Amino acid sequence: MAELSSEAVPAWEFHLPLSADDLLRSDGPSQYAVQEVLPVKELRGQLAGFQAGFRTQGALAILQHFDTLYSILHHFRSVEASVKEDALELMRKVVSSHSNALTAILDSADLTPSLRTLHCNALKMNCYVLVRLVEAFETEASRSGLVGLDSKKKNKKSQSTSFLWEEERQPILQLLTQLLQLDLHRLWMGSVVEEEFVSLMTGCCYHILENPSIGHQRHRPTREAAIHLLGVAHRRYDHMLNATLKVTQMLQHFEHVAPVFVEAVSLWVKEYGMKSIVGELLREIGQKCPQELARDASGAKGYAVFLAELAEQAPAIVLSNMSVLVHHLDGESYGMRNAILAAMAEMLLQVLNGEQLEDSARSTRDQFLDTLQAHTCDVNGFVRSRVLQLFTRIVQQKALPLTRFQAVVCLAVSRLQDKSVTVVKNAIQLLAAFLSNNPFSCKLSCTDLTELLQKERQKLQELRDKRRTAAAVVIPPEEEWEAMQPELRATVKSCLSSQPQREEAGDLEAGDPAQVSDKIVQLLRKSSYRDAVLLAQRAVCLFQGAEPFVGCSRTEDEEDFLLGLLRTLYTGSQPGGGTQEPTDGAENTGGEEQGAEEPPSSELAKQEMLVQYLQDAYSFSVKITEAMSLVSRMMYESSVSVVQEAIEFFVIVSQFGIPQAVVGVRRMLPLIWSKEPGIREAVLNAYRRLYLNPSGGSERARAHSLVQSLSLLMVDASLATIQCLGEIISEFIQKDEIKPAVVQLLWERFTEKSQCSSLERHVAIMLLGMMARGKPEIVGSNLDVLVKMGLDERVPENYRLAQEVCNAISKIASTQKPVLGKSGAPFRLPKSHLLFERLSEAISVGFAGSSPHWIPFTETAVALIYQLAEGPEEICTHILQRCSQQALEKLGEPEGAEAESGSSPTGGVGDSTSVDALLLTHLVSLAGDVALQQLVHLELAVSAELRRRRIVGEEQETKRRASSSTKKQRAKSTGNEATMEMELGLTGASAEDTEAELIRSICETELLDGKQLLSAFVPLVLKICNNPGHYSDPALSAAAALALGKFCMISAEFCDAHLRLFFTMMEKSTLSSVRTNLMIAAGDLAIRFPNQVEPWTPHLYARLRDPCPPVRRTAALVMTHLILKDMVKVKGQVSEMAALLIDPEEEIVALARNFFTELSSKGNAVYNLLPDIISRLSDPDSGIDEQPFRTIMRQLFSYITKDKQTESLVEKLCQRFRTARTERQHHDLAFCLTLLPLTDRGLRKMQDNFECFGDKLQDVAVYSCFQAVLGRLRRLCAKPEMKTLVEEFEQKLQKCHNRGLDSLAGTPQGSKCPESSGRPVAQTAKRTAASSRRQQPLRAANRETDSPFVTPKPRVSRARRKISRQKASVVFSSDEENSLEEAELTEEETPSKTTPISRASARCAR
Repeated sequence: MAELSSEAVPAWEFHLPLSADDLLRSDGPSQYAVQEVLPVKELRGQLAGFQAGFRTQGALAILQHFDTLYSILHHFRSVEASVKEDALELMRKVVSSHSNALTAILDSADLTPSLRTLHCNALKMNCYVLVRLVEAFETEASRSGLVGLDSKKKNKKSQSTSFLWEEERQPILQLLTQLLQLDLHRLWMGSVVEEEFVSLMTGCCYHILENPSIGHQRHRPTREAAIHLLGVAHRRYDHMLNATLKVTQMLQHFEHVAPVFVEAVSLWVKEYGMKSIVGELLREIGQKCPQELARDASGAKGYAVFLAELAEQAPAIVLSNMSVLVHHLDGESYGMRNAILAAMAEMLLQVLNGEQLEDSARSTRDQFLDTLQAHTCDVNGFVRSRVLQLFTRIVQQKALPLTRFQAVVCLAVSRLQDKSVTVVKNAIQLLAAFLSNNPFSCKLSCTDLTELLQKERQKLQELRDKRRTAAAVVIPPEEEWEAMQPELRATVKSCLSSQPQREEAGDLEAGDPAQVSDKIVQLLRKSSYRDAVLLAQRAVCLFQGAEPFVGCSRTEDEEDFLLGLLRTLYTGSQPGGGTQEPTDGAENTGGEEQGAEEPPSSELAKQEMLVQYLQDAYSFSVKITEAMSLVSRMMYESSVSVVQEAIEFFVIVSQFGIPQAVVGVRRMLPLIWSKEPGIREAVLNAYRRLYLNPSGGSERARAHSLVQSLSLLMVDASLATIQCLGEIISEFIQKDEIKPAVVQLLWERFTEKSQCSSLERHVAIMLLGMMARGKPEIVGSNLDVLVKMGLDERVPENYRLAQEVCNAISKIASTQKPVLGKSGAPFRLPKSHLLFERLSEAISVGFAGSSPHWIPFTETAVALIYQLAEGPEEICTHILQRCSQQALEKLGEPEGAEAESGSSPTGGVGDSTSVDALLLTHLVSLAGDVALQQLVHLELAVSAELRRRRIVGEEQETKRRASSSTKKQRAKSTGNEATMEMELGLTGASAEDTEAELIRSICETELLDGKQLLSAFVPLVLKICNNPGHYSDPALSAAAALALGKFCMISAEFCDAHLRLFFTMMEKSTLSSVRTNLMIAAGDLAIRFPNQVEPWTPHLYARLRDPCPPVRRTAALVMTHLILKDMVKVKGQVSEMAALLIDPEEEIVALARNFFTELSSKGNAVYNLLPDIISRLSDPDSGIDEQPFRTIMRQLFSYITKDKQTESLVEKLCQRFRTARTERQHHDLAFCLTLLPLTDRGLRKMQDNFECFGDKLQDVAVYSCFQAVLGRLRRLCAKPEMKTLVEEFEQKLQKCHNRGLDSLAGTPQGSKCPESSGRPVAQTAKRTAASSRRQQPLRAANRETDSPFVTPKPRVSRARRKISRQKASVVFSSDEENSLEEAELTEEETPSKTTPISRASARCAR
């Protein structure tokens, strides 16, 4: 460097420019300026000249060749890549060389001004060129997308040029960092490095950090190098202020830099000691305007992420600067609120945690917790959700003080009713975290805690009473002395004045002075003052030289002497101030009492703490129980995540032994049928965790625990619950998750090898049946055991057990269904099998009995016979004959006796009547079961067998033809049309039609003709149905009605002939059981014979207004299935389903809600029906009041989510104002408009139809509804055009409303408005609605008259109008000889057939 020092110092100075163009012009001769920008073609040669100059002059060569490098920067985009890369590599070597040279120069003491100026200019030039090259390469790489892309093109280029910019950045940044670590201050006058130089060096770091891929893991070395360079600039060159501004700007404009700068700040704090930069950054963010952040969502997001992650890395430093950020909690940006609340949570977890906090820290902790609790009610759902997540973390890490436990639990329970799905989900998670981390107990049963709490409270009260008593007895001796002193002084005076009475103290023998002292104290405590004074006088005379009397010197006043002596003895204090030790007697007793005071005091404190602990545990358990009822309702929400969280919550609740958890565990069972795989899997996992992993030692003990848990779940369970549980157990048994020991234990219980109750035996066979659904061999291999043990002679004693045995055996048949294309014969047992003998015997023996379970057992047994027996009709015919014979024998004697006595059939009511009804009930029920199972057997088993045999025959025929000669095959293939048809599949299709027609003809013509046994029971069933007055037994009527429905299922002709009787009974019967059974049967008939049932559809809808809740529930279920399966035409009568949304029964409301939810998934179904539903329900004759109507509409309009639907409904509702005739209808229409999520298009539609409702705005209720619509639009409008539309619409509304009020005020009271003559007033409408209550006569409620509010439709036929006007003259008679016609609708009332519903198949399976 000696040569460099001899160079002449230039007369100019290099000033770092703000822009590159500034170097092209000079403000004076002392400022360097570029003389010439070289053309591109000369750059390579000039660069070589610079390289040669560098070899000779070193880093100072830049002083002569700066123009060359500036020209490369100027033409950077057009310069060849090799030239740019060579320039970068050369400048890196130059700066490295200059850095090494400066190390020695700056350390030397003789640094002359000229040499300093020379190197300062060279340093600035070199750094300027290198930094600008780095920025140019970074910009080019970002523009071309090379950085961060592993493409083949890039790999080829990198191989050819050996240059990859990603790999070049880190060494250059490290070189610049090394340069900045030198003592560069000496190169500048005043030892202060100019700010432009520092900004130049740090600018390339910020530029690199702006690259979105810089946060990737593979760019970590480059990122750390940039961060370290900035750290050196902070510490050595006072770059903190500029860095603060730059960081905040980048956080505002680049979303990806927040984590990068969190990493940078953490490193600056730890390695460079720059804690103050955290405060500067937070202060800069805190000074941002909340309103601007609300408008700048991107900037607010960057700040929010930075704050939240910085609080995780440096919570203590953020805590000291938290005050500058708190005001953002009142801002409109919910992201900033979330970030600050998350920062508070991190401080609570990492800094303000524990019990050893100082008072100031404890106060700050409480303030943060108060803030978090307050924001659980934030106006923004994302903030509420975030706060609940933060509380979940706090609870999981046990950082929540116990004093806050109950308050936060209450907040979580209240958030379960939040309108935001995310908030509800996080509230459930928080409650689950509270349960898993509760400090109270592993068992939180309210009942157990209540008993324990009462017991401990009683114990606490006893301790308090004892302490109160002890406190009353133990009084300080000084206070007692002060209390007795006046009386004692008087006694002393009295004793001194009567000297002769000294002898009354008795003789005092010489003894121990201590004993005398104790005796004096006892006398004083007994208030025997006189004896105590006399004894004290005698003792003073006797023990003058002994303690405690030795210290008591006589004075001239003997009274004061005696009082002082007595005081000394009583208080136990000597004149010297010492304490007298207690002796025997009373003093010893008092000492023991005083010594015993401390243990009771500590015991009382412990008991108070225990009671408070139990009180908190009880309060927590009550809140969890309250939450359970809310969470259980969420299991059927539309959000999958909420359902999964609800399931997880009940799993945790069950593990903590809360009894009410069983309700939730049962409630989740139907979700096993969910179409969502996530929900189904959640249910399986829940039951897997609850029941398949029982605790216990041996495998036998675990199996016993599992069986007991499942048995508890099945106690009092409904049929639906048992079906769902069966699906879950079947799934487990298929996956081998249930151990063989469990199956073995169940078999032992069923066979009574292990001691168990009858209920446990019943549950065992039910569980075995459920497992057989997954593995039929569980039952199939033990069929003989089931028959012998389950269907023995004890069956009449327990038909329920026998029914479950039949259900378990039926699982064998359910898995033996023929598969299409398979020719295997179906699984059948011979007629002589022991199973069918036992079933026949059980049915026949119990036929005349009074067991209420005989009918369900018989239904299951008959179904089992048809499933498994060869020739089941013969077995069932034999059973019917035996039971009929028993019935005739039983009924023959009473009828003969009655005939002889001449009494009327209804005159005698006694045991014989009940027996007759019971026999008839059993008989018609059995006949109906056989009829239905015979139909199912024909359409399923026989049809499948015919198909199987046909396929076998066709296969044999194919094989026979294949074995024929080639010549015959050719002749057949060319000339046989039958072969061609078979190849085309026509033969199979025609054969299937032939088989189906055969089955249909058998059902239509043979099953119920006079030659068949079943036909003998038809007159009996019809007679019972036609004479409800005589056959008034409820069970008999219900059985006959159900049997009638089953017989109607067989033949379309029979069904058509008896539909009038069928629907007459459904409408007129006074027995709810009859109406329920017929409604179920009607649903099956509507699927099997839709053309016959379609004209009677209004009678099906009428059951939705039945006064009996079970009937309404059944009707809702049936109509739901029919409508969703498109078996019933959906008309305006679907409004009856909508009316169920306000049913008093919660279960029926849930069914109606589920119906509309499913209907809404079928395209525009709800949208198409909504206008007619509104028309019918707003009619005063519908019986729906205004408030219930609004409840219904809120539910229905929640399914309108599409903008086009909204716009169309706005137009339709506005136009209906013209046809509405009552004020109530005006109110309802206006309210419906408030439920629509209007947009600008909807508002334009409303303005286009303003004339339809403008004259109705004088009504205050209508006007207020439109005002509500305006208010919502104002909150949503963001565009100026929208605001203008809203203002214009508001002016039109006010104008019409005010004009209407003025016209009403100017109208004389005696005159009437022309329109009012044809429109009832509101009071009339309300009276009409009130008079026709929900449970009005069913015929009137379901009449088919056209509503004046309904959009006009084509008129119905004359016959239909006649039906709607006439009343049904149906008379139920108790006379036995009433004819069939008397109980049926008249011919005029029979609905005429309308357009038939086409059937998808000739054979409809039930």
